[in-house]
Amino acid sequence: MSNKIKLLIVDDEVKFLESIAQRLEMRDFDVTTASNGPDAVEIAKEEKFDLALLDLKMPGMDGQQVLEILKREHKFLEVIILTGHGSVDSAVECTKLGAFSYLPKPYELDKLLEVLRQAYEARLNKKFEADSDRMEKLTKVAQGSSPLGILRAMRELDDDQK
Repeated sequence: MSNKIKLLIVDDEVKFLESIAQRLEMRDFDVTTASNGPDAVEIAKEEKFDLALLDLKMPGMDGQQVLEILKREHKFLEVIILTGHGSVDSAVECTKLGAFSYLPKPYELDKLLEVLRQAYEARLNKKFEADSDRMEKLTKVAQGSSPLGILRAMRELDDDQK
């Protein structure tokens, strides 16, 4: 089991994708790449990621569509949009859809690393808060329920996190 931050990077420019993946792997990220939106969505169904870095403009399914799907299907995933074709309108729309940040290409590595750190911290805060809420609910159930009632409540709480 790796202690590295699991990062999904999606970009249709393969040379850029390979370059940024290599730079982040050297900085101790566990990187998985996809060169299009549908592949990214499929990969995210098979593996759990902490963060995703998405290109906005891609043929077919664009980064905004991928963002929408990933945020809907992965409750604690933080997504950063990295694009060379940004606009205020697309930044606002992506933020409304749950993007943690919106960065221009070309990117500064130090700035990107700082945003990745902040996004991971936000992810952990959300997850710990949700875990605390779940424990509080479980404690309330445990005080007045039978063992079978407690098991049912635990299963419901577990199903809420999938």
